[in-house]
Formats: sequence, C-alpha cells, structure tokens
Amino acid sequence: MGAVLFDFSGTLFRVETTESWLRAVLTEAGHTLPERELCEMARALEAAGALPGGVEPVEVPADLADAWAVRDRSAELHRAAYTGLSRRVPLPDPGLHDALYERHMSPAAWSPYPDAAEVLRTLRERGTGVGVVSNIGWDLRPVFRAHGLDEYVDAYVLSYEHGIQKPDARLFSVACEKLGVDPRRALMVGDNRRADGGATALGCGVHFVDHLPVTERPDALLPVLDLMT
Repeated sequence: MGAVLFDFSGTLFRVETTESWLRAVLTEAGHTLPERELCEMARALEAAGALPGGVEPVEVPADLADAWAVRDRSAELHRAAYTGLSRRVPLPDPGLHDALYERHMSPAAWSPYPDAAEVLRTLRERGTGVGVVSNIGWDLRPVFRAHGLDEYVDAYVLSYEHGIQKPDARLFSVACEKLGVDPRRALMVGDNRRADGGATALGCGVHFVDHLPVTERPDALLPVLDLMT
C-alpha cells in the first residue's frame, strides 16, 4: 500500500471534555458559576451534542435536522448546526454560544492520541503518503501545526472545502489523487464505520479505532504500521 488516509476527530486527535470546553469559555468571558451549576450546564450541552467532535445529540431538534444531515458540507452549515444545538441550553450570556463554537476550533481544545506522532513519523520515514480526510466545517491545519504533526501530513482533504462529506467516495478519491496513489493501495483509518467505511467503495482498505479519551487509548494506531509493511 502506498498511502494512509486518517480521520481527524476520534482517530488522530480527541477534543476536550464538554466540561473543560465550557469552563474555558466561561473563564475567558469572566463568568463565575457555582461548580454544581457549571457541571449541570456541561451535562446539558453534552446531551444536546453541542460540542463538535464530542458525543452525538441525544435527539436532533426537528428544525435543525436538515442542517445537521449536511453540516459538514460548508462552514456556514457546520456553525449553524452546532450553535443551534448549544442554544437549546440557556447560558449566562447569549454570546457564549458563539464563543463555545470558536473555542472548539482552537488547538488548545484538542489533544493528539499518544501514538499519533510515532505512527505519522514512521510512515513519513518509510516514504508512505499520509492524508487527513475529515468531515469538518473549519480549517484544522492549525491544530496539526500547533501540536507538531503538520510536517508528517502530505494532504488535507476537508469536507467543507469540497462540499462533499463522508461516506461519499468522492472525498476519498480526492485524497488519493492528491497523494498520487491508486485507491487500492491506500488504507483508510477512522473511528466511524459508516463514514470512514465509505472508502471501501473505491477499493481502499480500512482499519477502525475506537473513539475514546486519549488516556484510554494509548496504542490503537500502532497496528497501522504493521498493515503497511
């Protein structure tokens, strides 16, 4: 195989907890809440699915269903879908909903999995092409740069930049073209069997990992190195 395509959230990186996300934004805005109230608010935001990269909504409101289904096709749809979900939860200041969305795009909100750097670096040393194929509504390149992983990535293929979202095979096709590799010589690594499994339509191999906290998944990416030998 000549290239490995990686998903972003839940595969190479994990977003912070909903409580950490909310706490950071409240602190930045100068809001102090009793601990119990803050925790209850964080639980409500998590149930709403308001944190991109976090858990799915318990239920998508009917008025957001259409935007939710195609949220990764544009930056505008992505923001509208997630701020729409967060607005189901009353916050001390209405402006905090947009501040929460901005926070999730910051490098500080993301942590790489413990084995991500080793796997990406080893693939680079072997001359294997590396692409990031993500359903997302914003530019994640600064996250890779801030955590020192950008130097190992040859191509980024982000859904909002192409108006296509996984599992549509066209997004994986763009990645393979950028890397100059036949899809049958590429491996897709991701945490979502439906979305990332769409690569099989092109003949790509697939390898799945579990979307777990970074402390609970120290080495799930390492098997990729054996698959590429």
